[in-house]
Amino acid sequence: MNSILLFDDPAIRGSLLPFTFTRPVADIRIGILKISEKWEKLTGASVSFLTQGYLQKKFPRKAGNALAINGAWLPDGNSLRLLKSLSVDQALYFGKTLMATYIGETEKNLVAVKGKEIIQMDSDPSLLLKTWNIFQFNGAEIKKDFDLLTQGRKSVKNTDPHTILYSPDKIFIEEGAVIRAAVLNADNGPIYIGKNAEIQEGALIRGPFALCESSTVNMGAKIKGDTTVGPHSKVGGEISNSVIFGYSNKGHDGFLGNSVIGEWCNMGADTNTSNLKNNYSSVKLWDYTAGNYANTGLQFCGLMMGDHSKCGINTMFNTGTVTGVGANVFGAGFPRKFIPSFAWGGEEGFSTFLFPKFIETAKAVVARRGMGMNTEEQEIFRQIFEMSKNYRIWETSS
Repeated sequence: MNSILLFDDPAIRGSLLPFTFTRPVADIRIGILKISEKWEKLTGASVSFLTQGYLQKKFPRKAGNALAINGAWLPDGNSLRLLKSLSVDQALYFGKTLMATYIGETEKNLVAVKGKEIIQMDSDPSLLLKTWNIFQFNGAEIKKDFDLLTQGRKSVKNTDPHTILYSPDKIFIEEGAVIRAAVLNADNGPIYIGKNAEIQEGALIRGPFALCESSTVNMGAKIKGDTTVGPHSKVGGEISNSVIFGYSNKGHDGFLGNSVIGEWCNMGADTNTSNLKNNYSSVKLWDYTAGNYANTGLQFCGLMMGDHSKCGINTMFNTGTVTGVGANVFGAGFPRKFIPSFAWGGEEGFSTFLFPKFIETAKAVVARRGMGMNTEEQEIFRQIFEMSKNYRIWETSS
């Protein structure tokens, strides 16, 4: 297979909001890699996206015929076996969910699957169907990605005499990474330290854990298993079973557990997330497709925060809080459990973060990383601002 087209399944994409407001499903990071990067590494094929119109320019589709694959599919060795046996006149399904089929260069949707021979999968695939699956499946995906990235390669040796490594054979350190006086325990799962990453003095880390390229674990941090810190991020305090996509900061004390944090987010000092209800009952989480709260069936579930959202010092998030894109949360007390995109405020109430002010802030944030925000990206956020306006029922603006 020379070209793979990862498509957004409309039956799945809405259940992965707010993260799919700003990206195709296959651009979600889970484990060490994004879903698209997993397919690229496994197959060696060129990967592109078939996504929403307003996202397609940033995530373009490459020309030519391609094997279209469901972007929510987390691949493994069995995935390759099934796809290698798939012919052009066949479509691979799991129940009623289309998993893969070949698509022509001019086809803009998957209607062409009609008339093809239906092949049902002979085993259950790993599918990302809900936002909480991101942290729920993260430990297993770290292990898969660790094997994929390190096979046939040798780790850089740890030269710091004050760093303690448990199960060092399951710890992989990329070039340029720096570790000082830390404890890394890979007894329960692998630990991956990306290129030019830094682990500072006194950090305590348990695997499975991934610290991606140019990210930092601050002094004295306590990182529990099944956690991923995406590239160019800074973390501190206590983190458990959480995924930070990238370019985000949770650099201070405070607890983050069973949570997913998008890109370009910032959590103020001593921000805390509750991940367990006082009565130990199942956590309900806002579901954009239902327009209401859905039962996750999970006892532990913390915070889902979309891209470019931020919170001030001492912010307290209730169990099962969903924050949209571009929100700014601050003030005493617990804010509501569903915070719409471009909301501004906290427990005392919200107003609208006006779009020009949001863009001004977002430009300043990315500039700190030596990057810019082009007109194409600004238009994506303008579209999201309009799409999410019905959730903002207040009248005043900030």
